[in-house]
Amino acid sequence: MLEETYTLTNGVKIPKIGFGTWMIDSDDAAAKAVHEAINVGYRHIDTAEAYGNEAGVGEGVRASGVPRENIFVNTKLAAEIKDHDTAVKAIDGSLEKLDLEYADMMIIHAPKPWAKYDEPERYFEGNLEAWRALEEAYKAGKLRAIGVSNFDPTDLKNLLDHAEIAPMVDQVLAHITQTPFKTIDFAQEHQILVEAYSPFGHGEMFKNKDIQKMAAKYQVSVAQLGMRYLLQLGLLPLPKTVNPDHMKANAEVDFTISDDDMTALKQMKPLTNYGKYQSFPVYSDRLS
Repeated sequence: MLEETYTLTNGVKIPKIGFGTWMIDSDDAAAKAVHEAINVGYRHIDTAEAYGNEAGVGEGVRASGVPRENIFVNTKLAAEIKDHDTAVKAIDGSLEKLDLEYADMMIIHAPKPWAKYDEPERYFEGNLEAWRALEEAYKAGKLRAIGVSNFDPTDLKNLLDHAEIAPMVDQVLAHITQTPFKTIDFAQEHQILVEAYSPFGHGEMFKNKDIQKMAAKYQVSVAQLGMRYLLQLGLLPLPKTVNPDHMKANAEVDFTISDDDMTALKQMKPLTNYGKYQSFPVYSDRLS
């Protein structure tokens, strides 16, 4: 499965499973985790300016021994940046920290600044300005693809209606018990690939007895069931772990969930609490 790919609208191939690095706060830890993930077989690495580990991620990629062109590296433009000139500097800053000649993709981290996530302002003009900077970097060959994260249909429509280049990816919170079908359907209707971060709900999904029972039926772990669920929806999951055994197990998903069981998983009661992560805007805002 780690060798399988999706194809973005511009023809760029992107591995179907990525390796997430959120909450790997130090460059040394990120470099080690990325190196181990690549050694396991991952060829898609996800980071962000906001994670504070871009330098470590770049180091892990360079030290892997795998040719650069065989590794897909994605980073993110900080959610707070809603103007063109600051975005231009941040794009170059991320490439400098990664110490890579190009990034395979860069995405806007969120449609709103994190501190103002619960406010009604949609930042349409600001997102268009930040997006224009990404378009310029894409045309200049600094980025092979561009996209967004945490954008709902309204935010996506703003770019689709007014930008020159359509987003190629939308990275959203998605897992069993919390699947934003409205956004997924809209994105897929417009040929936008949906990536799923927090595919295990920061571990809260593991506590669900119904999911445990379903996983036992297929003789797989809850994590493997969650990964397969997302893949069968046509999504690209981004699991994160620093444990090499878990890295390997998360990608061992060569089984098929039946249509009836997929329906049951889609209809499971939404997760109501992400524990200590509940304070993050994307978790509290998405619950209903």
